[in-house]
Amino acid sequence: MAAETGTYPDHRPVLYQEVLTLLAPASPRHYLDCTVGAGGHAQGILEACAPAGTLLGLDLDPSALELAARNLAGFEDRVILRQGSYAQSARFLSEVGWQEVAGIVLDLGVSSMQLDRPDRGFSFREEGPLDMRFNPAQKLSAADLVNGMAEEELADLIWRYGEERHSRRVARAIVQARPLTSTTSLAQVVRKSVGYSASKLDPATRTFQALRIAVNDELNIIEQALPDLIALLGPAGRLAVISFHSLEDRIVKQAFKRESQDCICPPEQPVCTCGHRAQIKILTPHPLVAGPEEKQINPRARSAKLRVAEKLN
Repeated sequence: MAAETGTYPDHRPVLYQEVLTLLAPASPRHYLDCTVGAGGHAQGILEACAPAGTLLGLDLDPSALELAARNLAGFEDRVILRQGSYAQSARFLSEVGWQEVAGIVLDLGVSSMQLDRPDRGFSFREEGPLDMRFNPAQKLSAADLVNGMAEEELADLIWRYGEERHSRRVARAIVQARPLTSTTSLAQVVRKSVGYSASKLDPATRTFQALRIAVNDELNIIEQALPDLIALLGPAGRLAVISFHSLEDRIVKQAFKRESQDCICPPEQPVCTCGHRAQIKILTPHPLVAGPEEKQINPRARSAKLRVAEKLN
C-alpha cells in the first residue's frame, strides 16, 4: 500500500502511450487535464509539448493536487493546478486567460491514491469509513446513502449505477443491518446477501461502484460536461476520454456520436429542424483497450476504454 505522502514516481496511468499518441501534444499549445491525479498523463503531455507548451490540471481531491504539484514541480511555470470539477473547465480556462486548448484528457477512473487510502472509503479491501467523496469538503457521503435511503430507493440506485442483478436482495440486507459505518462491514453484508460465484469479481464490487457514482453524481456530470469540453477545443483540437465501466462508456459514445452528426432529428422526421451541425470527427470508431502486457502489469487496465474525437475546423 502506498503511503499518503508518497509521490508515486513510477505511476503510469492506464493507456498512457495511446493517449499521448492520439493527442499528439506540440509546442507552444495549451492542454487541459481534467482529472490530473498524480500527474501521469500531465507529465507525458508536458514533456511532449516542450519547450513552450502549457497545461492546466484540475482535480476535486486536494490530496491529489498536492501529489501532482510535487511530481510536476520540474515543469515550473508551464503547469497550472487548480482544485475543482472538470464541469467548470470553461471558468478555469477563463481565469488563466486561455481562449481554447489543443487537447483535453479526461480519465474517469478512481485514482490509485484514493484506493490506497482506507480513510477515503473507496475500497473494501481494508477497513475505513463509508465516505467515497472525491472532494472531502462535500457534505453527502456513502454513509448518508447507506443509512438514510429507503430500501426501494437504495435498490434502484444499486441497480442503476452498479448493474447489480441482486440489487433488491442487497438493499434489504443493508437496511436490516443498519447502521453500517465501515467499508468492511458493508462489504460483508453485501457478500452474504449476493453469495459467491465462479466470477473473479468480488460480490461487493457493483454495490460499491453504485454508491461511489451516486455520492459524486458522476454520470450526470460526465453527460453535462462533454459538450462543454468539446466547445473548449480549438480547430483540430482533440478530446481523449478514458472510461472504466459500461455506463460511462455509453455516455461518451453517445455524446461523440451526437456531436459528429449534422442532424440529430428523430429518424422518422422527413425534414431537419434541429439546426445541429457536426463539431467533431471520431478518431476511434471502436474504443481502444489495453494490451495484454499492460493488463498484466496494471489490473485496472482490464476494463479501460479510450475514445478520442477531433474538433472540426
